[in-house]
Parts: sequence; structure tokens; C-alpha cells
Amino acid sequence: MSWFEALILGLVQGLTEYLPVSSSGHLTIGAALFGIDGADNLTFTVLVHVATVMSTLVVLWSEIDWIFRGLFRFKLNDETRYAINIAVSMIPIGIVGVFFKDKVEEIFGSGLLIVGCMLLVTAALLTFSYYAKPRQKSRISLRDAFIIGLAQACAVMPGLSRSGSTIATGLLLGNRKENLAQFSFLMVIPPILGEALLDVLKAVKGEEAFGGIDTLPLVVGFIAAFLSGCLACKLMINIVKRGKLIYFGIYCAVAGAVTIAMSLIQ
Repeated sequence: MSWFEALILGLVQGLTEYLPVSSSGHLTIGAALFGIDGADNLTFTVLVHVATVMSTLVVLWSEIDWIFRGLFRFKLNDETRYAINIAVSMIPIGIVGVFFKDKVEEIFGSGLLIVGCMLLVTAALLTFSYYAKPRQKSRISLRDAFIIGLAQACAVMPGLSRSGSTIATGLLLGNRKENLAQFSFLMVIPPILGEALLDVLKAVKGEEAFGGIDTLPLVVGFIAAFLSGCLACKLMINIVKRGKLIYFGIYCAVAGAVTIAMSLIQ
């Protein structure tokens, strides 16, 4: 992997982690276009995912600080309820990540065909959530947090957007747009860090080997993913508040159709 390829893929990861268009799907497409696979791709993917987590911590630091300050008051306040909702939302992805992720990847793989199909599913979710008008709720309930977590667990499929699935599901449940983007981005921090840790443990155990990728591409990719992630995180929060997800639905539909065509041509 060259530094230029790392720059492009880092930018792609940072932007698409928060925009509802699937970062895993776009990384798969980018890697296929550049001819990158195997250990190099694993190393790079782990690194840029950690970079996007860092961008979330920076952009949403005031909210994270608010939660932890409330938790250390050791009473059932709004901050504690919010933290409990995040913990509940992590249950499905935790189960899938620990027990079923490898089986899902083995069955469905990460080829362009499945990426294209899941991009079409993402498009359908975003479109449906845009036109649906359920009764608005004042806060995210424990039940809704768990269902949103189920949507996140389904997003292990390459091409099915994590942020798109969670935000669209929350909208369909009647939660307010103002609450969903922040909740969606905060609930993703532990799973991404956990997934990165599992990948590192696999490499240490010899199940998968990290490639001999040079330091420069790794540094360039990390910085690109971090900076573009900061931009995309702020942008996405504003987009969700304005309710403009339909445009991303159209993009995912076009991208899905093109990706399916690419898979059939190969």
C-alpha cells in the first residue's frame, strides 16, 4: 500500500464512518479498486477504525464528560440513564462480535456483490425513515436502545451502514432527530474499540497475520481518517437534525447498483 492509497482510504473511512453510507462497504470497494487485500488491508482497517473512534472522542468530548460526571455522583440521574441506555444498546453487537462475527463473515464474505446488496438495504432504510412519521418521544427508552442496538448488530454486514441503520431505526421508533445522532455515535465507541482489540488478539494468536505495511502509509491513513472523521461527525449531527437523510438514501441506491454491476463484470 502506498501513502497515496492510504490517504484516499483514510479519507474514505473517516467520512463514511459517520455518514450513513457504510464505511466497511466503501473500504471494501476502495481496496478492490487499488488491488489491496489480505494482511495489509487488515492492519490498515484496524488502524483507521481506531482513528475514527478518536475523532468521536474529540467531537463529543463535552457529552462524554457530562456522562462520566453524572456517573460519579452515584445516583440515578439523567446521565446514569443515558449510560445505561448505551450499555443496553451494546448487548446485541457484543453477542454477535464475540460469538458470531466470524461465522457471518464466513457465510456472506465481503465481496462486492454482498456490499452492493447491503447498500441497497441501507438506501431502503434511510428512505423509509425519511417518509415515516411516527409519534415523537421525549427520550430514548431502554426498549428503543436495545432495538437500536439490534440494528447496529445487523450492520456487521459489509455495506450495511452502522450509523444509517441505527439512526433510521431510532427515527422509525419515534425518537427525536436531535437525540439520535449523538446517541448513535457514542454507542459505537465501545464496539469499534472491542473489534479492534479482537483483531489484534487474533493476530497475536496467529489466526491472522498483520501485514508488513510501511509506517508512512499507516501514519497518513490514521491522520486522514481522524481529521475527516472529525469533520464528518460534526456534519452528520447537523444533517440528522435537519432531516436530510433521503439524499444519502439516493446515494446508497446508486452506489449499490454500481457495485453490483462491478461484481458481475469481474
